[in-house]
Amino acid sequence: MKKEIGKTIKNKIVSWDTHLDKKYGGRGTATRSEFEMKAQTFILGELLKEEREKANLTQAEMAERTGTKKSYISRIENGHADIQLSTLYRLIEQGLNRKLELTIH
Repeated sequence: MKKEIGKTIKNKIVSWDTHLDKKYGGRGTATRSEFEMKAQTFILGELLKEEREKANLTQAEMAERTGTKKSYISRIENGHADIQLSTLYRLIEQGLNRKLELTIH
């Protein structure tokens, strides 16, 4: 045990899934599904931003290449916009000149 600001806490390490189960409920629950969807939206935004930056493109340039708006690219990259599959393909293939492949696990 270790002391932390006047209280004693136990050192207890739990798995990520156990943590998520406790905080958001088990897989398939509404709260957990919402969390997982938001997490995936965030991850997708970060991936797009990273790839755009690797391609040395600004958000405005990416928007121009794909027929969208800079503000929409920004919202996607910040995890604040839902994205249709057709738009995702356009961003990857037209915007980044890359190929998108999807896998279901």
